[in-house]
Amino acid sequence: MIAVVYSGSRYANWKLADKGSIIAEFKTLGINPFFNDERFITQLLNKTNELVTYAERIKKIYFFGAGASSPDRKKIIATSFSNFFRYGKISVEHDLKAAALATCGDHEGVVGIIGSGSNVAYYNGRSVKENNNGLGYILSDEGSANWLGRRLLKSFLNHTLPEPLLNKFNKKFGLERKQILDKVYRQPQPVLFLTSFSEFFAENANDTYVKETVKEGFDLYFKNYVTPITETNPGAPLHFAGTIAFAFEPWLREVAGNYGLEIASVVKAPIFNVLTYYTNKNQ
Repeated sequence: MIAVVYSGSRYANWKLADKGSIIAEFKTLGINPFFNDERFITQLLNKTNELVTYAERIKKIYFFGAGASSPDRKKIIATSFSNFFRYGKISVEHDLKAAALATCGDHEGVVGIIGSGSNVAYYNGRSVKENNNGLGYILSDEGSANWLGRRLLKSFLNHTLPEPLLNKFNKKFGLERKQILDKVYRQPQPVLFLTSFSEFFAENANDTYVKETVKEGFDLYFKNYVTPITETNPGAPLHFAGTIAFAFEPWLREVAGNYGLEIASVVKAPIFNVLTYYTNKNQ
């Protein structure tokens, strides 16, 4: 049996498969070594019934996640998983590798993620080329759910949110200035709060403010990160993964066109294709 895990900061998607058949699929809280230590991860694993049930049968675990971008952070996950999956071989990779496998397989491509956060890299068909684009939810993440949440809250607090959207915002969330500032600056993992507004954008996709804000985020993302990579890797197909890329795919393709680029594919959840990839590899 194999387990494939694709984790953002908010949620981790799990799929357990045996001989090509899915045995179980479920979500847990996100596992991000930038925010979570070994104790948190171990407790999360131990309280997930599906994992407790199948832990001893799982022989290979493929984990892909935001924040798993350095040896030290990968070790946090690998150690926690090794203690829990006693008979399993653990592989820990950055979420960009999952997006690359899901969209490119064993072929080259430029691969972007626009979900809770945002990133982009060149994939040579075997490995993701390292870059400095993933600067996290404070310094980067243009176009992502985190970035959109920041923009929405700033407009709300500065009283520049258009009235129709303001009324919907107040009705849905009922937030006050003090609550927002407390969640952003005093509560742990503010990124989870910031990314929680992505559904509000999707629900109001016809609103002019929403459309302009999403397209502005995509434009910054292409200008700062995508075009430098496509220029140094001409001819490599351009692929995207992530909930925001998928939810606003027409606008993403429009912005790409503004830069003379064509998108080959957009997938919402890489885990489906990654599971197929590793199922084929383990047959």
